[in-house]
Amino acid sequence: MQVTIQPSLIEGTIQAPTSKSSMQRACAAALLIKGKTIIQNPGHSNDDKAALGILKSLGCEWSFVNGQLNIDSSKSFLNSSFASNHSPLTINCGESGLGIRMFTPIIALSEKQITINGSGSLLTRPMDFFDEVLPQLGVEIISNNGKLPLQIKGPLRPKDIEIDGSLSSQFLTGLLMAYAAAGANNVSIKVNNLKSKPYIDLTLQVMDHFGWKVENKNYEEFYFAERVKLKAESAMINYTVEGDWSGGAFLLVAGAVAGNIKVKGLDINSTQADKKIIEALKDCGAKLLIENDHIEIGTSSLNAFHFDATDCPDLFPPLVALASYCNGTTTIKGVNRLAHKESDRAITLQDEFAKMGIEIKLDDDLMFINGNKNIHGAEVHSRHDHRIAMACAVAALQANAETVIDEAQAINKSYPDFFDHIKSLGALVSLNNQLIN
Repeated sequence: MQVTIQPSLIEGTIQAPTSKSSMQRACAAALLIKGKTIIQNPGHSNDDKAALGILKSLGCEWSFVNGQLNIDSSKSFLNSSFASNHSPLTINCGESGLGIRMFTPIIALSEKQITINGSGSLLTRPMDFFDEVLPQLGVEIISNNGKLPLQIKGPLRPKDIEIDGSLSSQFLTGLLMAYAAAGANNVSIKVNNLKSKPYIDLTLQVMDHFGWKVENKNYEEFYFAERVKLKAESAMINYTVEGDWSGGAFLLVAGAVAGNIKVKGLDINSTQADKKIIEALKDCGAKLLIENDHIEIGTSSLNAFHFDATDCPDLFPPLVALASYCNGTTTIKGVNRLAHKESDRAITLQDEFAKMGIEIKLDDDLMFINGNKNIHGAEVHSRHDHRIAMACAVAALQANAETVIDEAQAINKSYPDFFDHIKSLGALVSLNNQLIN
């Protein structure tokens, strides 16, 4: 799909997308409770759909009714009759990094041999973590030299272990949920150099909502004091998916560079890591007003800023779009977190924004963006990375000519309504040379 963005001013009110981080964690918890869950404000991104596909493969029944998602896991893979009634299973996680990292330890609770696979960039992402950790927990595993597909056979048995948290917190999320579901009792997971701590806050928040208690000892140890029984089959859990700060960040940056808008549905008290976009917007001088039910953001003279994105690496793309319109050189820390995303994001941002006249320099863990008021319209490529497509679109709003984004359908991974949303705010957006209505 090819999308063209004409220089545009935007205004109006828009609802932020739903958080796939919140949605996928809720789906995983719903899978494990052996009962019924109602999820309000469910998402429909490709990653959300991948999570629902995993649930279906593992025996869950689910349906959408009046805008809510109803999940019944009473006959899921943790039910004793499931293994005997199902042939060898292959689970497909799509292209979801959270999906593969979170669901693999959960799937390892089963005594059944299960193959786990994915698609796209997920096939090249390192999975050595599982090769190293799961055998310590009694799980048999065969990988493709540390990559997909994985073949695993449990059951996972909780014990005291120590893991490396420097690559991604998503591995820990899966272990925490699996330990809880396995009835961990007086055991702990020690973690070295944990990154993206706010995402673990979100995991613990979801777990607490579903009835699992974990003691967080300064993000260095997570202790399960006593066994917590799974919910009875008659249990009913209600969970509301949060608005997404990751997708909302692009809307907020769009407002800062191209108009005055109101964004609804973002909880300023959220544990989501990407809430830190507010700090960057304040530091660069954007016009910003935070109300109880919305955030107002508008254009002003923007100045370069310094930002540490180590715990929120998904903010790099919208931050680069923002920095492109700031006077001076912006510095962002956390580049080392970008290599194993849908693309090598540091290099991709450098290459694609260079086409728009923005110079980006990389120095180990630091990125330097030289702001330039004269952003060039250009033909850019998403590199099949949803956040690159959205970052280029936001930067294009005040470029000096039209910008064409190739493979723009990459947005479907996290924010399928993105182009429709900015169009509703007044952006001139056309799809394959046809104006989006």
